[in-house]
Amino acid sequence: MIADPAKIPVVIHNDHTELGVTVARRIAEVVRKKPSAVLGLPTGSTPKGIYRELIKLHGEGLDLSGVVTFNLDEYYPIAPDALQSYHRFMHMNLFRHVNIKPENIHIPRGDLPRDRVAAHCGEYEARIAAAGGLDLQILGIGRTGHIGFNEPGTPPDARTRLVRIHPFTRRDAAADFFGEENVPAEAITMGCATILAAREIILVAMGENKSGIVQRSVEGSETADIPASLLQRHPNATLHLDADSAAELLRVKTPWRVHENFVFAGHDGKDRETLRAVIWLAQHLNKPIQKLSQDDYIEGGLASLTLNHDTDAINRSCCKELMARVRDTDSLPSRERIVLFSPHPDDDVISTGGIFRKFVENGNDIHAAYQTSGNIAVFDHDVLRYIDFVEKYLSAQNLPVAEHTKLRERIEAFLSRKKPGDVDSAEVSFIKRFIRESEATSGATHVGLKREKCIFMNLPFYQTGAIEKDPPGERDIQQTLDLLKKFEPSRILVAGDLSDPHGTHRVCLWIVKQAVQRLPAERRPIVWLYRGAWQEWPLDQADILVPLTEYELLLKKEAIFKHQSQKDRAMFPGPDQREFWQRVDDRNTGTARRYYQLGLPYYHALEAFVEQRW
Repeated sequence: MIADPAKIPVVIHNDHTELGVTVARRIAEVVRKKPSAVLGLPTGSTPKGIYRELIKLHGEGLDLSGVVTFNLDEYYPIAPDALQSYHRFMHMNLFRHVNIKPENIHIPRGDLPRDRVAAHCGEYEARIAAAGGLDLQILGIGRTGHIGFNEPGTPPDARTRLVRIHPFTRRDAAADFFGEENVPAEAITMGCATILAAREIILVAMGENKSGIVQRSVEGSETADIPASLLQRHPNATLHLDADSAAELLRVKTPWRVHENFVFAGHDGKDRETLRAVIWLAQHLNKPIQKLSQDDYIEGGLASLTLNHDTDAINRSCCKELMARVRDTDSLPSRERIVLFSPHPDDDVISTGGIFRKFVENGNDIHAAYQTSGNIAVFDHDVLRYIDFVEKYLSAQNLPVAEHTKLRERIEAFLSRKKPGDVDSAEVSFIKRFIRESEATSGATHVGLKREKCIFMNLPFYQTGAIEKDPPGERDIQQTLDLLKKFEPSRILVAGDLSDPHGTHRVCLWIVKQAVQRLPAERRPIVWLYRGAWQEWPLDQADILVPLTEYELLLKKEAIFKHQSQKDRAMFPGPDQREFWQRVDDRNTGTARRYYQLGLPYYHALEAFVEQRW
């Protein structure tokens, strides 16, 4: 038994909605107690849920008219009305919906001449001091552990200033700017000292991709190399996390090591906590499960598992459970109606290309429902390439080309004056959408699906033409519900990979869940959640493991190759810069390798799924 190494109080929430509600209510408590409260506010995808709930509370009577706000940061240089500007973000997501007075809103200016920036930063600090200091500072955390734009190495006594942005941070922001090359290299940010002077600090984090840096910030040493770890010195700082971002904390990953009274629900592989503990122990010791001894259990903090239970019996039970989760073609569903929901036009083959083909081989009536067009992820040069192809084809077939030539000239003129981040014209948007749809059809048919089984939903929330999407709403849910009622599937596959860099998977999962829960209980399909584009289900969580031969994995990668607009360099690759087929090869073979290292049968590759009932 070891002590919990957490050095900052942590609250773990069931999901991002609960997190947003809790933090917004804390803000409301501060404001009700002190109507002139001074709030430090962040931007980014994480605080959106907080702001939505704060707007709701305002609608229910929360008065924000006396509140003073100071934003953490802003890109430099950038115009306040630019698509990616934090000025624009804050007004769209909060200020225009509540009664905070314009004169009480403070955001660093990214549009000043360079020779005025230093003075502006000094004035910003002076205004915070004049307001009485920050009562409550809300923070996010970046992949490098940065808070605001205080990157690794920032001294704890730093104040508001102009800084260089870390390459990792610029890469993570590339999706917002339609390419890393368009992300500003600098930003104006509050300093660590400014942040730490706040009377209360709440840091929020969501998603698997934040779990590693959260663990280092909370359980590691306080160091300027991880600016978020400096919160360890603050007397009133709290982290609010969803389950995914908390996954690497010792109390979550191995709770039996830190909770003296931790009780396992069972002593065999059917108990998820027991299975997780045994897999952890085997991997920790680099031993097959069957070779784990009683001494191994005791030294690993799992002595309670062996009390009155035979160690070999526990080992056999866990191995039996893991082997039972392997489902090859002959033990997968056959002659069922199945709908595979794909957030983007390539997620179906990236994450389920193996089981997809096996479902077809088993005679299932399977439909691929592509929830969004994915059109913003197509490069402009691909549009010109396809237009050139069509013009050459028409000419070669002696078909009229005059109207097409006019279209080409309009599009070329538009693209020549288009700036990074500008919303595409309707004509360009349609072409990009059709590029993704044709690639999706090609990929799906490569694994055996009939062309007419491809459904392009083009859900309304996605149709803004910009990175910033509308909140999902009733139209999205109803369209999905209509599809479910039409096909009445016995089983659906849904993306449970919540680490995509722009949040579309999270939104699409929420929409499908809302739709399914409106069906009568007896008509709700079985749900299989898949991952694979950014993360993979670990062995202790996966309910279904589908083996792929070397040939089947090759077919899956060939289906991914059909998405030529995403090949070589995807517009929004996320933190992992490899191509998707490379990630798939590594993750599917890696899952099989970890399975084999537990002393279980060898497979070339494994796809993993989690089964749920909604």
